[in-house]
Amino acid sequence: MKLISWNVNGIRAVAKKGLIEILEGLEADIIGFQETKAQIVQVEEVLAPLGYYVSANEAEKKGYSGTAIASKVKPISVTLGIGVAEHDTEGRTVTAEFDDFYVVNSYIPNSGQGLKRIDYRESWDKAMLAYLKGLEAKKPVVFCGDLNVCHQAIDLARPKSNYNKTAGYTQREIDGLSNYIHAGFVDSFRTLYPEEVKYSWWSYRGGAREKNVGWRLDYFLVSESLMPQVKDSIILNEVVGSDHCPVGIII
Repeated sequence: MKLISWNVNGIRAVAKKGLIEILEGLEADIIGFQETKAQIVQVEEVLAPLGYYVSANEAEKKGYSGTAIASKVKPISVTLGIGVAEHDTEGRTVTAEFDDFYVVNSYIPNSGQGLKRIDYRESWDKAMLAYLKGLEAKKPVVFCGDLNVCHQAIDLARPKSNYNKTAGYTQREIDGLSNYIHAGFVDSFRTLYPEEVKYSWWSYRGGAREKNVGWRLDYFLVSESLMPQVKDSIILNEVVGSDHCPVGIII
């Protein structure tokens, strides 16, 4: 089984760049999308040619945030949000329950320019972790998405100049991701490839992608009990269409 996660940075925009053809080529069983920037009905329309079951969430503010899960198999149940009112207005999370695990697909808030939203980001991480542990009490969890943080220096091209200055690589955000890991969610890629340098996001400025000046912001964190079944964790740098590339796991 192949699971893919991709921040598409506007699903309607990527649709014009061959999204369906790209997805058909990936042959994934389950796909999580972040930053769809579309209403639920618009996401369903874009993905209709794929023939998958689509479960989408939208922000109250049109054209902002948004997430979706597309799956070959119909989920047993679908949950929008994490059940915390202050965190559920931006369409940032979709959960799909399958026979053997939950897939939680999320677009974690960026701490913003000048780190203006870092307090909110911290409260989000705490609420999300509590939500994940609640699900895990029932069956294993696959937590995927754009987590908007690099966990280690190896995860970004210029760690020294960004540390504690740039959103996505402050100690407070790093500690937030560490809390997930300490609570039993395994960073699948870094566990299987402890020394591999690979990124999943590049700025549109300065030819960053061509120069591979990137950040690894996109993850598959899986319950410890499920990790032995994870045969590979992939970052698909060659897939274009967004400032992020897809990441995935093979179970």
